[in-house]
Amino acid sequence: MPSMSNSYPPIAIIGGSGLDAFEGLEKPTQHLPINTPFGQPSAGLVHGQLSGVEVVFLARHGENHQYAPHRVNYRANMHALSTLGVREVLAVAAVGGISAGMHNQALVVPDQLIDYTSGRLSSFSDRPDTPVQHVDFSYPFDHKLSQDILQAASGQNIVVQDGGVYGVTQGPRLETAAEISRMEKDGCDLVGMTLMPEAVLAREAGLH
Repeated sequence: MPSMSNSYPPIAIIGGSGLDAFEGLEKPTQHLPINTPFGQPSAGLVHGQLSGVEVVFLARHGENHQYAPHRVNYRANMHALSTLGVREVLAVAAVGGISAGMHNQALVVPDQLIDYTSGRLSSFSDRPDTPVQHVDFSYPFDHKLSQDILQAASGQNIVVQDGGVYGVTQGPRLETAAEISRMEKDGCDLVGMTLMPEAVLAREAGLH
């Protein structure tokens, strides 16, 4: 791995459906997947620059979109990013809108989530040699980073929405009408399949 010499902690961009590759990176360097105690990440990590800022790109579903949401190795992904010295993660996902206030093709920066998934490995603390972490997850997203994203997007020709509750479903199937109705009653504004356990693992790893 090349040294990440930027004086600022490196940033990771995790691409979801529709963003399996990041063609806008300057000086991209492809790397083989890193071995972690939890296996290999979904894809080879790509190191490059974006407007002069060092970033690492990771395709959540694999370079060929071969991993369904419930099959993504979220622990290996987050462990690999943490090993590289990443401190901030921008995770991109294609989601559906539930509440009436959600606009089609908008950039939404959620501020809460509800986890409807099951059976996913959601902690690094599952081995006898790993201390149990009871992380505070009251507010799943870093407020400052969210505000930075909103500010950067405000000058673009896109619809930007501040806040919203992301309901995370198991996938890979889409939800039934009754499930969507229940999620709406629960207060969900968006529905997607990948935010958990990605977000809580980032919190455990000390990533923002």
